[in-house]
Amino acid sequence: MEKSQILSADILDILFDGRNKLYGAYELRKTYQKRILFALSAMLLLCLLAVGGSLLANGKKNRTPTELVTVVELENFKQEEPKPEQPKPIPKEQPPKVEMAKVTPPRIVADDQVTAEDEVKEIDQLDNTRIGTLNQEGAKDEGVVAPPIEKGTGVVEAPRQEEDIDKVFASVQIEAQFLGGIAAWRKYLERNLNQDIAAQNGAPPADYSVVVSFIVDREGNISDVRAENDPGYGTRAEAIRVIQKSPRWTPAVQNGRHVIYRQKQKITFRVEEQ
Repeated sequence: MEKSQILSADILDILFDGRNKLYGAYELRKTYQKRILFALSAMLLLCLLAVGGSLLANGKKNRTPTELVTVVELENFKQEEPKPEQPKPIPKEQPPKVEMAKVTPPRIVADDQVTAEDEVKEIDQLDNTRIGTLNQEGAKDEGVVAPPIEKGTGVVEAPRQEEDIDKVFASVQIEAQFLGGIAAWRKYLERNLNQDIAAQNGAPPADYSVVVSFIVDREGNISDVRAENDPGYGTRAEAIRVIQKSPRWTPAVQNGRHVIYRQKQKITFRVEEQ
């Protein structure tokens, strides 16, 4: 390289003056700045993508859980009827003791060998006294008096049945049911039950079951709706509301006739996290 070109020449050209520039080292040093800038730009872009994805993921997690499906489970609660108390055995009254005299065969013995038990009683002493195998004190045997015979009409009256028209049964032969059966009952609840009540009141993901009891009268009308428990988040009030709104049911049957029956149903609200 000439002296006039040294001041305006690049440092690489000075270093590789007279050397083989096609070997590769020259080209690597020549493009070093570009490669550094490209690597830094790519690294910065990857960092921005990672931070942006993390922010989006955290934003989705902070959303309020929504209720996807509300599953309604129905169960009949049967209360065991109290067992009738067994009547206590009545102790048999012992008949009163009757005066009894021992029969002693006559024997000829000395007077000092006769005991009071073997002494033969005189006839006057045996009035109203039974003859037996031993001597016994008691009441005089005046005979058994039979009870007076009552003259009847010859007609046997049937036992009267207790009037249970207004009785509320807890157990019956045929339970009350919704018109159309269990499938129609589920369809009614799906249409009328507020499925978002638990999530709207801030309920965490879980199952919330409410046991509701209500009266089904002889015409199938619903009344006296009660909630046996309250899991919270508005589920108790919603379960009572949807039962009170229910149309008529098929009444329960006991001994071939419609009776008043207290029905029990469990309604479960399920909240799942997306």
